[in-house]
Amino acid sequence: MENKSIMEELLVKKSQQKKMVSRSNYKERLFVLTKTSLSYYDYDYGKEKRGTRKGSIDIKKIRCVEAVHLVEETPPERQYPFQIVYKDGLLYVFSANEGSRRRWLDALHREIKDNEDLLNKYHKGFFSSGKFLCCSQACKAAPGCTVWEKYSSLQSASSSMKPLPPLPRQWSSMKHMEYQPASPTSAKSFLKERASVHNYEPKGSGVLKHKEPDWWQVGDMEGGSAETAEVLSTEEEENTANYDWYAGSLSRAQAEQLLRQKGKEGAFMVRNSSHEGKLTVSVLSMTYRDKKGIVKHYHVHVNSANQFYLAKNYCFDSLPKLIYYHQHNSAGIVTRLRHAVSPKANKVPSTASLRNGPWELKREEIVLQKEIGSGQFGVVQMGKWKGKYDVAVKMIKQGSMSEDEFIEEAETMMKLDHPKLVKLYGVCTKTYPIYIVAEYMANGCLLNYLKKHGKELHRFQLVEMCFHVCEAMAFLESHQFIHRDLAARNCLVDTDLTVKVSDFGMTRYVLDDQYVSSLGTKFPVKWSAPEVFHYAKFSSKSDVWAFGILMWEVFTLGKPPYERYDNMQVIEKVCRGYRLYRPQLASKAVYQIMCSCWHELPENRPTFHHLLLLMELQRKDDKP
Repeated sequence: MENKSIMEELLVKKSQQKKMVSRSNYKERLFVLTKTSLSYYDYDYGKEKRGTRKGSIDIKKIRCVEAVHLVEETPPERQYPFQIVYKDGLLYVFSANEGSRRRWLDALHREIKDNEDLLNKYHKGFFSSGKFLCCSQACKAAPGCTVWEKYSSLQSASSSMKPLPPLPRQWSSMKHMEYQPASPTSAKSFLKERASVHNYEPKGSGVLKHKEPDWWQVGDMEGGSAETAEVLSTEEEENTANYDWYAGSLSRAQAEQLLRQKGKEGAFMVRNSSHEGKLTVSVLSMTYRDKKGIVKHYHVHVNSANQFYLAKNYCFDSLPKLIYYHQHNSAGIVTRLRHAVSPKANKVPSTASLRNGPWELKREEIVLQKEIGSGQFGVVQMGKWKGKYDVAVKMIKQGSMSEDEFIEEAETMMKLDHPKLVKLYGVCTKTYPIYIVAEYMANGCLLNYLKKHGKELHRFQLVEMCFHVCEAMAFLESHQFIHRDLAARNCLVDTDLTVKVSDFGMTRYVLDDQYVSSLGTKFPVKWSAPEVFHYAKFSSKSDVWAFGILMWEVFTLGKPPYERYDNMQVIEKVCRGYRLYRPQLASKAVYQIMCSCWHELPENRPTFHHLLLLMELQRKDDKP
């Protein structure tokens, strides 16, 4: 019977803090594992039975289950934490002892082994105070920083899929954790903890009120409320207040950049503040002498009457009411909120299935709308899938690529899923022209973006862009996948200024003299390493060389490398030890990272994993 209980035990659950203003709290819950879900309930001690269900996670959506490293000054009752990473969030749970934790890990690993998108890296530290304690990444959806040792054994145990190669073991700083077979389920493990309310996401306009010292009451504008609602269903979460003006965890600099791009008086957004638990309203005023305008940032405050305000004389029961008022009245701020600016886009959801088979898409479901670019393969169009989702469609002109070879590899390329890689959704090959359908990136290619908007960017934003690319390349490196054409022209910029790597591995299929050497091998000369010149030898280390050139492109705001020399002159000069000069915007430390990528011998160049560490240090140094 599919819903029969596999395990039941009283465990402590940490609040998920889906709202910036929610507190970190702990509650004892009865956890119940079945073949289809992991659910947790109130527990009636008097009757010794489960009460109201407080939350549930679909087993198929779980991506990782692993222990969490302890932090300092951990209470005795929370010495054995583990985490459940799933598509919609992150849950921390605490067992009473190591035996209990081990049983839950073993049981959950058995149930998730056939899941299609398990993680090969995870965060070994808690997400606390707005960042992961292990790597300081500030986004809950940030890619993992530590090899998940269990990944490879779970993948090999699954008969339903062929896994990509696991990450190299030598990257892991953790010792392999040996798990013993699960022993019979412990019926009760009583962990007593005073608890306060967890998160509630209203369906309508949310109101969050402080009720008692450790309790928060949440209501919506239709009058509904919930004092202890912890986790809503996926459907309910998707229907929460997705206002156009809410921009999530954008940095101050990103907000200013997007508002200035809008260039209209009163362009605004609401974003998570760098101060934990606060929100910020950022608004552009064009009334100043500066042609680009001035962006003002206002913290959203809550007074003793639990009302929201920007200016003390104008207080409201909810954030949406506050924003609505200031959309019509400036009332103490620099200008009224006229034009909502949002980084959101009509992305294809990760749960959507575009395919009519393993990789073939239905051409009739894709409507082309406008040309957004062109490349060595042909024209690129923006399109709509089923009239709803934005996609980019590369229309392959005949004779521009080795089609059969590409189609053979397309399915493998689609399995490479990472937040900093442009998603490849599929292909349409039944008739010409062939379509390659990919994620739509509203701000276009990085090279053009740098040329157009580069002067508006702060130096630390340039570092951030390089870091995004490095994250993607470390992922490809870990899967033993070589890009072969890493360059600013092959990276794209999303609505929130995230940079993603595109066209990975595509040069193998190019039929273009620009990419062909005298040996007949395809490569972009000015981004290529000496071993590519001499021996047509490609590796992740030749991608590292190209990454150094890409960094140079970013810090020169899109200048062409070696612009005074043709391809043959570049080969000659590089082989003699010539390297690109330090860009004016690059610090000595940044330039040293570039130069480390340009060692003549591949073995002397850093890996992308090492580069990530160097770039992370640079991000901290350059952050304002």
